[in-house]
Formats: sequence, structure tokens, C-alpha cells
Amino acid sequence: MPWLQLKAQITPEQAETLEELLLAEGATAITLQDAHDDPVFEPERGTTPLWEETVLTGLYDDLEGIETMLERLAAAWAESMPGEPTPQIDYELIADRDWEREWMEDFQPLRMGQRLWIVPSWHEPPDLDAVNLHLDPGLAFGTGTHPTTALCLEWLDGLAVDGNLEGREILDIGCGSGILAIAALKLGTTGAVGTDIDPQALQASRDNALRNAITEDALRLCYPEELDDGVPFPIVVANILAGPLVELAPMIAGHVAPGGRLALSGILASQADDVLEAYRDQGLVMEAPAIREGWVRLSGRRAD
Repeated sequence: MPWLQLKAQITPEQAETLEELLLAEGATAITLQDAHDDPVFEPERGTTPLWEETVLTGLYDDLEGIETMLERLAAAWAESMPGEPTPQIDYELIADRDWEREWMEDFQPLRMGQRLWIVPSWHEPPDLDAVNLHLDPGLAFGTGTHPTTALCLEWLDGLAVDGNLEGREILDIGCGSGILAIAALKLGTTGAVGTDIDPQALQASRDNALRNAITEDALRLCYPEELDDGVPFPIVVANILAGPLVELAPMIAGHVAPGGRLALSGILASQADDVLEAYRDQGLVMEAPAIREGWVRLSGRRAD
């Protein structure tokens, strides 16, 4: 059976109203997507930021009366948003398919560096002797598929190969799904601390730690304000965004122990110089950027 898909390009201020109207008309699913490819910067805790130009899509299993539905939507919009022009709503029929199976087939195990693999739950690890991190692509907060996460995972794998992880502890600032901290633990660190401003991210980290047999003693999770000021770590990672990285440079750099290593990501290539300068000002020796698909990972170290 085909599905009816309604689609409109809107502003963030229009999203909630149009979503409610589509749901009132019986939408079985609503999605919000970026109309372009713009980053959403670090939100305040408990907020849900949207892109300046957002595409809102509603999916319906009832194909009858589309013209009448559009008329009702226009009337309801005029009542809910007086004086605000009605967004243009386009529609099309979508063939019925096994979406879940097709989605799963899109994701195969991903190799990161020499020893580390990201393995979706429905796959067997390609190499049982490798370091296999079980994490499902498509989940929120980072799953290894984005260049920023992949660059950090490869950096951690490189440290492990060189013997610079074994017996050390890592601090993951903006831990999201916990993927970097969990990968570091599986690669040989003795402990990890993950911080994030979002309670859902901390819960996702707990869930992923459990999926990978990581104990609460090994991975400690907290909000940034609960992290002791100035406690040094041999390894620090922060995969967030350039603005917060620059703003938080004194705090982040302050946690890098003498001789410690630092990796920063979530940075567009055009933003790299500003971030580099911010961390050089904190006394860190920064290395040449690693660039992938327009995104950058910066790494450096503090002198012994």
C-alpha cells in the first residue's frame, strides 16, 4: 500500500504549530530535517534547536481527500497563526517498502584505524580478534558515521597502537552517546569520565556502556558543573562544536595533564584557525589539522 507524504519548508517558529496541525489530521509520523547542511550549535540544556530552514514531513496511510485536507490545514493555520502566511505544503505518494530492513542494510560494520570496529547489533563482528564496539548507527548523539566522530575514533586507535592508552584515564567532554569514552576503555584505558549538558545524552551513554559490558565504575558520567575543576587527565577529547570549544578553552585545556594528549573535533575547516589559536594561548602544542569532508580534528599535547 502506498503512503501519502506531505512536506513543507518552514522556520523554527512555525514547526510546533504545523506539527500539531498535521497530527490532528491523522499523520502517523512526523520528521524534521535540515533544508540545507547547516550545523546546529550547542543547545542549552533541555532545549531542542532547529535549523533556520527546516523541512517538516508528515506521513499518512489514508490517501483520500487530500485537497480537502489542505483546505482544512490552511484554515486551521490562519486561525492559529493570524497574519502569518500559510507554508506551502507539497504532497506525493510514496511506495510501500520495508523501510526498517532497507535502513539496516545501509549500515555495515565500520573500521576505525587498525584495531577498532563499530559493529551494528544485527551484524556479527568481521574480526573477532579486533576491538569491537557495539553501537547502532542512526541513534542520537553520535555513532561513528559522522566524520568528526570517525576522526576522533581513529585518533584513539592510533594512541592505542602506539601504547599511549594503556593504564591511563580519559575525559570525554560532550560525551553524547559515550562512543569515544567507551572506545577508549575497550582500547585499553583504565577509566573514563564523560560529561554532557543533556540528560538524554548521559542516559544514552549509560545504555551504550551496558551494551558493551562497561561498568559504572569504569565509565563515570556527570554534568560539566559536577566535574572537579582542574583535575588533570592524561587524555582529553571534546567532540562538540567550534564556538563552545573556543569559549571553553581554559576549562578544557585546564584538564590536560603535563604530557597529556588532547583531541578536538566538531570543527569546520574554516573555523580551525580560531580554535588552534585558543588552545595555543592555553600553552598547548598543537599539531596540523586532520581534515575529512570539510570537518577537522585538532590534536595537541601539553609539555611534560
